[in-house]
Amino acid sequence: GVAGRGENQGMKNMEQELICPVCKEMYKQPLALPCMHNVCHICASEILVQHGYICCDPSSEPTSPASTPATRSPRMGRRVVPKPDRLDRLLKSGFGTYPGRKRGAVHPQTISFLCPACQRDVDLGERGLGNLFRNLTLERIVERYRQTINISTAIMCQFCKPPQLEATKGCTECKSSFCNECFKLCHPWGTQKAQHEPTPPTLTFRPKGLMCPEHKEEVTHYCKTCQRLVCQLCRIRRAHASHKVTPVLSAYQALREKLTKSLAYILSSQDTVQLQIAELEEMKQAALLQAIQESQQERLASLHHQVQEHRAMLENSGMVGYTQEVLKETDHPCFVQAAKQLHSRIVRATDSLQSFRPAATSSFSRFQLDLSREMKLLTDLTFIKAPEAPVIDTQRTYAYDQIFLCWRLPQHSPPAWHFTVEYRKSDTKAKALKLWQRCEEVRGTSALVEYLDMDSVYVLRVKGCNKAGFGEYSEDIYLHTPPAPVLNFFLDNRWGFNRERLAISKDQRAVRSMPGLPMLFAAERLMTSCHLSIDLLIGDVAITQGRSYWACCVDPSSYLVKVGVGLESKLQEWFQVPQDVVSPRYDPDSGHDSGAEDATVDAPPPYAFLTIGMGKILLSHGSALTSRDPSGCTIPLPPRIGICLDYKRSKVTFYDAVSFRGLWECGVDCSGPVCPAFCFIGGGALQLQELVASKQERKVTIGGLSKLD
Repeated sequence: GVAGRGENQGMKNMEQELICPVCKEMYKQPLALPCMHNVCHICASEILVQHGYICCDPSSEPTSPASTPATRSPRMGRRVVPKPDRLDRLLKSGFGTYPGRKRGAVHPQTISFLCPACQRDVDLGERGLGNLFRNLTLERIVERYRQTINISTAIMCQFCKPPQLEATKGCTECKSSFCNECFKLCHPWGTQKAQHEPTPPTLTFRPKGLMCPEHKEEVTHYCKTCQRLVCQLCRIRRAHASHKVTPVLSAYQALREKLTKSLAYILSSQDTVQLQIAELEEMKQAALLQAIQESQQERLASLHHQVQEHRAMLENSGMVGYTQEVLKETDHPCFVQAAKQLHSRIVRATDSLQSFRPAATSSFSRFQLDLSREMKLLTDLTFIKAPEAPVIDTQRTYAYDQIFLCWRLPQHSPPAWHFTVEYRKSDTKAKALKLWQRCEEVRGTSALVEYLDMDSVYVLRVKGCNKAGFGEYSEDIYLHTPPAPVLNFFLDNRWGFNRERLAISKDQRAVRSMPGLPMLFAAERLMTSCHLSIDLLIGDVAITQGRSYWACCVDPSSYLVKVGVGLESKLQEWFQVPQDVVSPRYDPDSGHDSGAEDATVDAPPPYAFLTIGMGKILLSHGSALTSRDPSGCTIPLPPRIGICLDYKRSKVTFYDAVSFRGLWECGVDCSGPVCPAFCFIGGGALQLQELVASKQERKVTIGGLSKLD
């Protein structure tokens, strides 16, 4: 708890480093100024415009004949903030000026920029903002900070017609976020855009590396003389000919070592810092007390002197008696001599009596603090509230080898320092409810729950905590664990599969069928009774005992995909003699003949496949475990398909891997090793379900958890 509060306080203190000095908000596309300060790109552009420099509007894209409000597609209605490098190119081509060139200036001039942080004039050169590097490191820190304290808003699709859907994918090449439908429309098969790799949606698309603002080349060196990163073209220019230039790796190592040592020294000297702060505060207090004492002594002396003067005016005082005696003197010269000395004292006494005013006051108002501003701040304080009930992200939460639980706080909820995850097994047959198991102080907005029973239903819930205490629980979510141990395997890319039409991902967990020209030529031959080949792919493991379960996602736009199992020996024969679509004897579907008429009636087939096509599952034969649509042949394709092989019973069962509802069950020959297998006809794609254990989030284990009633 103490460590958590310290970490949260550290993050809160760090927020001051992430605030733009102009807009007072977290940096958006920050630019690094020569004075070592940062400023948002939009804010810098506005400052230059205010000082009479030409700079395009960074909040909107300039129009062009090819993209005007009258001709732009309705799906392209949302404007995107242009990047700094794009602003530079637009200015160069459209206006013949760089961001920051003075209006009406004919000849190049040096641009002066007033840093809003240090109030110093910094020289931006002739290219203005185009000469500055984008601070990608600061952008990443801002993004991590937002995720840590859960400052996040829904990212909407930039291409949807109103009402917009929430974005599910991003594209670094297109620099846009899409919903599933728009991503497919903007990345059609057979085009160059189809090769773009999808990424998580984001509002800020950063370049892959730091590029030279002038030459658009990757920076490779660091000029010690100019204290600036440079590319190869910058290095060979005359401006850096006599400068000390070092590889960027050397500069990185040197700066990292210095920064690490300095930080280590500061962190190891925390006690010294506290002592010095206490000493300064004591000095302030001592100086104030000394000033008060000196003022007190001065005032007392003035008042004491005034008292003495007034006492001298009393009737029985020495001055009055002495004056009375002087007045008895009849010798004129002697009287003048004595009275001259006495007269000034009498005048002062008379004046003091007529205009009485204390020589000093008892008030110490000049030592009082003005707390009016602080009182106003205290009056305006809004005390922190406990976090609202988290919302479970049902799209990302799933049960596989473990349970991956993901959640988020509502948009306007107070932040949470940490979360508590609770879960228990739901057993309807049990007389009493199971005890909740708890894991406290979970950082982030996701957790892994492991060591769970197979073929069981678990109920989970989450609540957040901050300085105000614990918030409300989220709604309960029920997850069904797989019916058998999860089999971890990869797609075999070493032999057999058609490399011309099947592309396997680098991690060997996804495959895409790209028929291309071979498919086109084969389609032409179909008109002359030629056959079209089926492409087969298998897993890199063989099952020889027990029960095993795995799951995969099939692209709904796939033409025809078959998922299932087959005898390893028969699959090897398949690779030796490719089968065709037209001949029913070789259709590798246990419900589609499978060549079983040549064998004993009771003998199970060597293959068992579930046929999927155009977003539907075909259930034409075999034992269907679910209701069918009115046509009696198909059911909708679920997001994930689960396959469970019972080797001992020679049975394979197909599931909806989200609800674990049984779809179909059939027999399969298990007289030898059995392999996971996949078939493609035409275009299609599938991906094996990722193991929860491979995720890099914090794991939640049962060991050491407290029990709740």
